[in-house]
Amino acid sequence: MAPTQKPDGDKRGRPDSGRTESARGRSSRPKPGPKDLLEGIRASDRTALARGITLVESTLPDDREAASELVESCLPFSGNSIRIGVTGVPGAGKSTFIESLGGYLTGRGLKVAVLAVDPTSSLSKGSILGDKTRMNTLSRDERAFIRPSPAGTSLGGVTRKTRETISLCEAAGYEVILIETVGVGQSETAVHGMVDFFLLLKIAGAGDELQGIKRGIVEMADAIVINKADGANREAARRARSTFEQALHLYPPKPDGWRPEVLLCSSTEHTGIEAIWDLIDKFREKSRKTGAFQKKREQQYTAWFRQAVSEQLLSGFYEIPGVGPAYDELEQQVVARRTSPFRAAQQLLDQFGPKR
Repeated sequence: MAPTQKPDGDKRGRPDSGRTESARGRSSRPKPGPKDLLEGIRASDRTALARGITLVESTLPDDREAASELVESCLPFSGNSIRIGVTGVPGAGKSTFIESLGGYLTGRGLKVAVLAVDPTSSLSKGSILGDKTRMNTLSRDERAFIRPSPAGTSLGGVTRKTRETISLCEAAGYEVILIETVGVGQSETAVHGMVDFFLLLKIAGAGDELQGIKRGIVEMADAIVINKADGANREAARRARSTFEQALHLYPPKPDGWRPEVLLCSSTEHTGIEAIWDLIDKFREKSRKTGAFQKKREQQYTAWFRQAVSEQLLSGFYEIPGVGPAYDELEQQVVARRTSPFRAAQQLLDQFGPKR
């Protein structure tokens, strides 16, 4: 099991009061109940979907039961999409690539949901980049839904509620879910564990080729796409593709037999996009035939369950009466170097944790 992450909260790491940006923005509006939201979501009402996501992202204690009820009511209508994770370092052109791919898919009549996870401001706790503003064309497409959310303190470049959001989008009838991660060097295990196809976006000529050959990220990728393969950069992109293709030969096939491929594209010129979608479609068809697709989905739900257990245990601990003052006192001792962080944590757990 992955190590438990602290919930979004104040500087002490405790859950905040729930007065998030989204909560403040909706405080003056009447709050529809889970049944009303489900009805709107099933009718492909994008406003209802946005409100539903805001509800599940809320840290208000009063919203927890309603959020749980909404997610559970959406589950029977979820699962009928292809979930695609898109990662890459900043500057790789993830947003432009997603807009190009999303536009291609909506042009084919598919409904596309984009979950764009932005880096979080340490001051405002809100998104820094605002990916929706960088996907101007796709955001106006009636067959697309874009939801930018701050990553908060979660590692892996995704929000703590990304899995719930996926289920809501699927219940709304979106057939392709594109998850854009922060891509700032954190572990990408989190997003890999919640998607069906993991796409690594790279660029040539940025000193990034050798970095990408390191085992971790390449082993997880189902495809590597060299973006910005246009103009004067076209030849450098071809060389980068050759480098990655040689590197991939050093790795054994994935457990399901799939061998990742390296493709070129230009998001601005919209070239190579069709070939990328054809590869994803080929992956989906092959993995369904072998049973690997269903097995991966089962693993996704298992990981979701484990995450929920960890989050609720951590949240519940900080809500125990007396934990707050004890935490503050021990924190001061740590700052004053009168005790070690490890010993302070052990004292807090000995006093308030479960008895062993």
